Parts: sequence; C-alpha cells; structure tokens
Amino acid sequence: MTNRRVTTIKLKDVAKAAGVSQGTASNVFSKPEVVREEVREHVLAVARELGYAGPSLKGRLLRAGKVNAIGVATAEPLSYFFDDPWARAIMAAISECCDARGAGIALVSAQNRQRAAWNIESALVDGFVLLCAEQGELLVSLTEQRELPFVALALDDAAPRTPAIAIDNTTGARLAAEHLLGLGHRLFAILGIGGLTPGRALRPDEVRAGRHTTIRERADGYWQALGAAGLAPESVPFFDSDNDQAAILQGLEVLFGGTSRPTALLAMSDRVAFYAMDWLIERGIRVPEDVSIVGFDGVPEGAESVPPLTTVQQPMQAIAQRAVDAILDGPVPDGPEMLDLSLLVRHSTAAPATN
Repeated sequence: MTNRRVTTIKLKDVAKAAGVSQGTASNVFSKPEVVREEVREHVLAVARELGYAGPSLKGRLLRAGKVNAIGVATAEPLSYFFDDPWARAIMAAISECCDARGAGIALVSAQNRQRAAWNIESALVDGFVLLCAEQGELLVSLTEQRELPFVALALDDAAPRTPAIAIDNTTGARLAAEHLLGLGHRLFAILGIGGLTPGRALRPDEVRAGRHTTIRERADGYWQALGAAGLAPESVPFFDSDNDQAAILQGLEVLFGGTSRPTALLAMSDRVAFYAMDWLIERGIRVPEDVSIVGFDGVPEGAESVPPLTTVQQPMQAIAQRAVDAILDGPVPDGPEMLDLSLLVRHSTAAPATN
C-alpha cells in the first residue's frame, strides 16, 4: 500500500499557478472589486482546479485582532445552558450585555475530554467566560493554554491569581438562616446540591470534607447563624441532592416521614427549593404555613413559583457585566473578585405555625 501525503493548497500556490502576485490573489478573495474581472475569473478558475476554497476565516479574524465575540464554556453537557436555572439566568444576563455592545456569543462544551482542548482552541472568540460548576480546573487549564483573556464563575478553590468572579456564599447562607430564625423557626433541615452522597443524611464532618467549596461555604454560613442561636450543626439534618430530583425526594421522604418534622428548609439552590416545594404541596404540606423554604441564587423563576420563593439573590447582571467588560475591554480580574449577595424575601417563608 502506497502512502500518499495530502498537500494543503495555500494562497501562494494559487497565485503562482495563476501567474499573479500573492497580493492580487488575496484581493480576489477579500476585495474582489479592486481586481479586473478577467483577472478575478482567471484566479478563481485556477483556485477551483487546485481545490483551494479560499482563505481561512479564522485566520482573517485572528489577524484582525478582534472578533467581537465571547466564548461561554462549561464541562457540563450543552443542555446545561438551557436546563439549569442558574446557568440560564447567567446566560440571559451575558446575552443582554453582549447585545448592548453588538457582540456575539459562542457556546463551548468541554464535557468530552478528548474534544475539550480542540473545542477551546478552535473557538473564534476574544476570550472566555467559564461556568465552572464541574471540572473547573480543567476549563481553566485549557483556557490558559489558549492564551486569551478569561473569567471563571462558580470556580471551586480558585487559585489566588486565577481571574474569577466569586460570590460570598457564607454570608449569603447566613442571611437565609438568620431570616428563618428571626421568624421564630427552630426545627431546620438543609438540602445540598451535590458532590457528596445524595439521598442520605450527612454528618457535618462529611460535609466539611466534601470537594466543592460552594457547598462547604454555604453549609458553614447556615451553621454560623444556627450556632449563634444555640443550634448545633449535628442537630440539623443535611441531605445532599446532586441537583437531582429523585435524590431530593428521597431526602424529603426521610425528613417528613417521622414525627419530628422540620418547619424550615434551607435549600442550597433555587432548583432544589422548587423540587422541594412541589413535593410538599403535592402531599398537602403547606408552604409557608407548615414549612418555610429559602432558596439560593435568585433565578427569575422564583418570582413565578407558587408561592414565590424567598431566596439569596446573586447579582447576575453585575456578574455578567463585569465578565463581558473584562473580556472585551480588559483588564481581567487579578484573582477572584468577591461580589455581595442580598436576601430577597417573598412568600415561601413565614413564622412557624403554633400548635
């Protein structure tokens, strides 16, 4: 069997075969109006004969220095951008910022480890916003190799010099617990968001040993507020969910299957809170009359839930604006930048019922 080497036809090959300068050949493809018609037709005919399709769009754009587009990358499936309420909210905010500047957005998946490097390397963008819900270190490493500006969001254990926009998870969680304590609640449970063991109660030491900084920080914020009110972490059931509905329901079955039911649920995401509210209401357990719930994230769906969800509000628009400005205008953050959170009180919380 004879090995055949495939030769890539370049613009200079077309120019040589057509008997014109490389500048003229380039103008045929990029500025055809400045080339005489007969010369243009001749060069195009030679290009077709040689199998040359034209200059690389990527090359032209990169030589121009800017493509006026942002890549939004995740190691989750691409469906994550549409299925997860937090990802949808962040994407909506980023889209609004890009629309205001006439900039484009490219969605980049790094879920497939074999294709991740190529997907990052080949994206025609000026920089990246990394949604680091999973595999944050991988996303950062691949993007650093591309040598383009990037900003990481939801990055666990961000290195001191990693450009990132972070939120104060601990303070936000403390606000949620303090709100419920202020209403008079004393019987609490926490619903986690993954990385541990879904479906069973976890001890505080198991939570603290988990790999996700976000979960550890939010748990710590809850425990700080509850501890100040005399409630030890060991006395507050913690059920992990992995944002999976079946795991959440399994934990709720345990929590509400006995005689000592919680009157207040601290959910580490709005998505988990929505699942919990649906489960409770389907079983005739009233929210907030029987059980109060506080979510975390402040996604738009919380205003439309029944009842509307009390939640810890992330500043989505501020996060998106800072990230877009950093990529398109610079400079990127010199390490993690911390943004404050606020508590958005709606109708899923109330004082506990008196027996």
